Amino acid sequence: MSSKLNPNLPLIQDFDLSGKVVLVRVDHNVVGKGGVIKDAFRIDSTFGLIYHIAAKGGHPILMSHVGRTRDKKTGQITTGPDTSVEPIVAYLNRKLEAGFKIPELPVDPQWGITSMDEKVMGPMLADLKARKIGGIYLPNTRWFAGEESKDEKTKALADQWAAMADLYVNDAFGSWQAHCSTFDVAKAMPSCAGFLMQKELTGLDQVLNPEAPFVAVVAGSKYDTKIGPLNKIYEKVDQLILGGVIYNAFLCAKYGIEVAGVAQEDVDLAKGLVEKDKSSGKILEPGALVESQLIDRREADKCRVVKVSDFKPGQKYAYFLDVAPESFDAPEIKAPLAAAKTIFINAVMGFTPNFGEGSARMYALIGENKKAMKLYGGGDTLTEFKNLNPGLYLKALDDPSYYFFTGGGAVLTAIEEGSPYGLKPVGALLKK
Repeated sequence: MSSKLNPNLPLIQDFDLSGKVVLVRVDHNVVGKGGVIKDAFRIDSTFGLIYHIAAKGGHPILMSHVGRTRDKKTGQITTGPDTSVEPIVAYLNRKLEAGFKIPELPVDPQWGITSMDEKVMGPMLADLKARKIGGIYLPNTRWFAGEESKDEKTKALADQWAAMADLYVNDAFGSWQAHCSTFDVAKAMPSCAGFLMQKELTGLDQVLNPEAPFVAVVAGSKYDTKIGPLNKIYEKVDQLILGGVIYNAFLCAKYGIEVAGVAQEDVDLAKGLVEKDKSSGKILEPGALVESQLIDRREADKCRVVKVSDFKPGQKYAYFLDVAPESFDAPEIKAPLAAAKTIFINAVMGFTPNFGEGSARMYALIGENKKAMKLYGGGDTLTEFKNLNPGLYLKALDDPSYYFFTGGGAVLTAIEEGSPYGLKPVGALLKK
């Protein structure tokens, strides 16, 4: 993957870390209910940076958000096992023998952690610098008063974090919102981009400035949440394949049909794309869909395959819950994917787990193109690729023609803005 980074972006590899305390914002938001790690990919993706800091003589302090903890109406913060970093630290120490410790900071019952208690942090920082411990992992950043509040508590928190360390590293591109741990602290001390951040920015450059032919595959459960990035992608692609409710809304708008579960406002929004595509003809339409009377399960007598070529205005259909796998054997779909030099995939074609055959076939077909750069959005796309095509996924992890973004939302936001450097946490790192 060629590197095209903003020359004003400071990079971790350009800093002398010997003896320095390095505060790193990572995106390890992978803990589910019961403290179970859902997928360790985001944690594993930061191993290189952790090794680098240790190898260069630095002392790492890591921090990440986990889940949602703040009541937007009251501002109160809830702490507990489901949003603890303990499972993450256990995983890190098991995998790396890293010796990370979590400081036991006092928690206010209403406002979470209100200060970096010197009685706790002083001895722990001394142990870190003396290499008695391998690293510090702060409690969930969203447990801290000031992380999301954007008030005087935010500045106080940024100053307290900055006072602990010599350098701040943002390696959490997926955490694109301007919170204290991603933005304010970066403004309060010397800052730079970590290795994963650099990879994400380079990957995005290949989406924003792709080698042609460029094919994008985009799906989603609501048209209105994707309309901005969808319009931007449409301008860049040679061909576009749609899936999910986005595709269903497009079909309703183009053919005058009604499909269960597709809101009229989504259909109205899709009419603009239908009009735009009349002249450009960029959208490739998978020609067979799986219609189901049921959403929560799959029953043979409640499902059937319907063809787009049979649509007539005014027809009403039950739920379209997948693109039928045979759609990807059609030459009009197969040939463009085989000829592409760049493929961007932010799509699950079906309503998993019961309707995943279309996605599995599409991921396999994309994998047959050995010469294309294949860039997968994070989130559900990556999870379903791993679940539906586990063998291909494992091979892809070591294949340089694949890149997996860790943050799907950040990728789409950057695409909509036309540049990742407009995202506040990224912009905060740039040299003025």
